[in-house]
Amino acid sequence: MSDPANALLEAQKKNYDLPESPRSVGWTHIQRATVADRENPFVLETGKTLWPVEVEYETYGRLNRTRDNAIMVFHALSGDAHVAGWDADAEKMGRTWRLARPGWWDDFIGPGKPLDTGRYFIICANVLGSCYGTTGPTSMCPSAGEPYRMSFPAVSVGDWVRLHGRLLDHLGIDTLLAAIGGSLGGQQALEFSLSMPERVRGAIILAASPWLSAQGLAFNAVARHVIMTDPHWNNGNYSSDKGPEHGLSAARMIGHITYLSRMSMENKFGRRRGRTPSNDRSEGWIVNENGNGNSNGAFEEDPFFEVESYLRYQGSRFVQRFDANSYLYILRAMDHYDASTWGHGDLIEAARRVKCNNLIISFTSDWLYPPGSCRDWATALSRLGRSVTYVNIPSSYGHDAFLLEVEQEGNLVRSFIHQLEKID
Repeated sequence: MSDPANALLEAQKKNYDLPESPRSVGWTHIQRATVADRENPFVLETGKTLWPVEVEYETYGRLNRTRDNAIMVFHALSGDAHVAGWDADAEKMGRTWRLARPGWWDDFIGPGKPLDTGRYFIICANVLGSCYGTTGPTSMCPSAGEPYRMSFPAVSVGDWVRLHGRLLDHLGIDTLLAAIGGSLGGQQALEFSLSMPERVRGAIILAASPWLSAQGLAFNAVARHVIMTDPHWNNGNYSSDKGPEHGLSAARMIGHITYLSRMSMENKFGRRRGRTPSNDRSEGWIVNENGNGNSNGAFEEDPFFEVESYLRYQGSRFVQRFDANSYLYILRAMDHYDASTWGHGDLIEAARRVKCNNLIISFTSDWLYPPGSCRDWATALSRLGRSVTYVNIPSSYGHDAFLLEVEQEGNLVRSFIHQLEKID
């Protein structure tokens, strides 16, 4: 059992805003809403229906009397609704990894931060297919009396966004001040502006493009392959205590390679050998016991380079908090997203649907969603005379820059939202 007090002590060492900090939203609680039932099922883009559907979400700040200060944050591939503050339900829900750190975008959300909770009502919900409370492969199938697993229907980015629309209905919110997200979350913000153009005043799209490149598709294909060829995957019918851990860990390692840039990997690791145990284990990295690699001429499985230690650590940590089937479903939705579908394959025709103001931010070293691909959406909007601001931020962090370049990105987002508030 994890000790919350020790976890907070460790968090203090990392300079997080602790719950009592005036810049923190403090302790948070999960919320759940049933947004589809037998009488009102959720119809997927495939035509299949799904019920019941429950959505897990969190909110921060207060909805004003005119109900026009709501901002919806969309999470990325492996993210969740716990976007800021400290999860008061972490132990109860068995999500002990949350004890030692705040939500994944805590630097961005809170009093006085770019998404100022003293001014705005922030919402973040888990996507359909999630393993964090929203209905997905780990949920009970009402007709079978057991988890859906791989019998769960295929879902899409469009399905996620329409489901979030139902959540907004549940909350009594007609129109968002802004929809914002990075990476796969950015594609959801883009999709929201297309599928529900009357319900959003501003779309903020960070490190995301209208579709994933062939290179991105290839990495995702390999990630699926290593999961589905793990003997413990068993066609998705694995038990909760013995799943395809090796496959899921390897898939996460592949993902982390795409999140970094060549420069960030050189700066962070270079060709440095694995650290000594005394220096390395404090960060949880797997190390080579002798510190020098292969000392006896035989092949050893311990990581030889620091970058290997890092990737193995990220993989082993991920399997403790994520479900392999959910990962497969979300990867597939990511692969299939194509904003030009709204224009029958023509991106400019698709952009005609957009009525809101748009802020699009890319990062120079991002090769998962490279600047040129992000600029394609800005160009399509601009050619139609839509309101769009495009900024390519210099950064060496790669795709992860949307989480790390807080100051410059935050200033742009803050200014954009302030301008939205001035528009009648």
